[in-house]
Amino acid sequence: MSLPDPSNPKRVLGRKLVLVQRPKPEMVLILTPECCTARSTALVDYDEIHVSFYFQEGISYRIRIEFHVQREIVTGLKYIQRSYRKGIAVDKMTHMVGSYAPKDEIQSYTTPMEDAPSGLIARGHYTVKSLFTDDDGNEHLKWEWSFDIKKDWN
Repeated sequence: MSLPDPSNPKRVLGRKLVLVQRPKPEMVLILTPECCTARSTALVDYDEIHVSFYFQEGISYRIRIEFHVQREIVTGLKYIQRSYRKGIAVDKMTHMVGSYAPKDEIQSYTTPMEDAPSGLIARGHYTVKSLFTDDDGNEHLKWEWSFDIKKDWN
């Protein structure tokens, strides 16, 4: 087995965060090394650059995270997501992702279905801090992204 990125000493390498919302097309945030160390703003959706994800209030969605594991096994991987609106924490979710052995292929985790908040008060801009950590408290990936909740798709 070869290492996906021999120059990177990390065990977990982020590749993509994908917002899956039916019936709309998937929206993708490329998790570059710069993105996982600094605030990320570039999103890719069918070769278009977006500042933020957006979706209609009340819609059901999932988040898929694609990543590589290299060097050694990662046990008890967890995905923690904290959402903020106007600097105030409004939501925190934690998902047990599992244990992963190193592979050449990209591995992924998809969250259970979530419902976006709805109503006039819920509409607006949110900032999200995402973290991949393990049972030993090691922070493997950490990044920020944002989304907007709108009344409709326009």
